[in-house]
Amino acid sequence: MRGSLDKPVKIATWNVNSVRARLTHLLDWLEKAKPDMVLLQELKCQQDAFPVLEIESAGYNCALRGQKSYNGVAILSRTPLEDVITELPGDPADEQARYVEAVTGFGEGVIRVASIYLPNGNPVESEKYPYKLAWMERLTAHAGKLLEYEEPMVLGGDYNVIPRDDDVYNPDSWREDALARPETRAHFRALLNLGFTDAVLATDPNGGAYTFWDYKAGAWNKDHGLRIDHFLLSPQAADRLSGCGIDRGPRGLEKPSDHTPVWCELDEATPY
Repeated sequence: MRGSLDKPVKIATWNVNSVRARLTHLLDWLEKAKPDMVLLQELKCQQDAFPVLEIESAGYNCALRGQKSYNGVAILSRTPLEDVITELPGDPADEQARYVEAVTGFGEGVIRVASIYLPNGNPVESEKYPYKLAWMERLTAHAGKLLEYEEPMVLGGDYNVIPRDDDVYNPDSWREDALARPETRAHFRALLNLGFTDAVLATDPNGGAYTFWDYKAGAWNKDHGLRIDHFLLSPQAADRLSGCGIDRGPRGLEKPSDHTPVWCELDEATPY
C-alpha cells in the first residue's frame, strides 16, 4: 500500500446533488474543511464528465462510478485508492451507479471505505420500493462478508433512511414514506445489528441534527429536515472514533445541495 493517511483521519460524506453544478462549493469546502477522504453521492454525470483535473489539483485521488443525469458515487482520498469495487455485489443486472468501495493506507494497516447512495424507494406502490429493500438486503449481505476482514471500515453516504422518529422534523407526516416505513427501518437495523456503529449517535445520543432539507416550502429556513446521511463503522473503526459532526454551512449557500456534509474522525491505533 503506497502512502498512508495521517492521524487522526477525517472522513466526510456529502450528497452534492450534481458535482458539476456544485463544483465551486465542493472545492471551497475541501479547502476549508480539509478532509482526508470524501464520499460523494448523486454525481449526476458520466465517468468522463467528472471533474477529475479539478479534484486532483485540490490534492485528491478519485475512484468513481458515474451515470448520465442520475445517481453516481465517488471516493476522494489524499492517498492512493486500491481494490476498487464499483458495484454492489448480488445483482449483475443492476446498472444503477450507487456503490463504490476502496481501501487505502491507515497507519500500519488499511482502512476500507464505501460511498453509498441507497435507493429512495418512492412511490412505495411502485417497483421502486421492492428495489430499495432488495438493495438493502444485498448491502447487508456484502457488509457481513466485509466484517470478516476485521479491519477499520466506514460505510458512508446517503442511505435514504430515517432510522428513528427523532431523525425527522414531523414523524407523523413521514409514516408511509419509503424513507421511514417499518420495513425500511427494519432493514437498516439488520445492517446495524451485524456489528456496525452509527457514528453520529455514538457521539451525540440525542442525534437531533439533520443532514437534508428539501428545496420546497422553506424547509431550510424552518429547519424542517431529515437525518438520512449516515456513517456506519465496523468495530475496529468505532474503537477509534474520536469525533463526528454535521456541517450545516454548505446548505446555507446560494444554490446549494439539499444535503450538507457529515464528517467523522478516527484516531490511528496500534496495528490490529
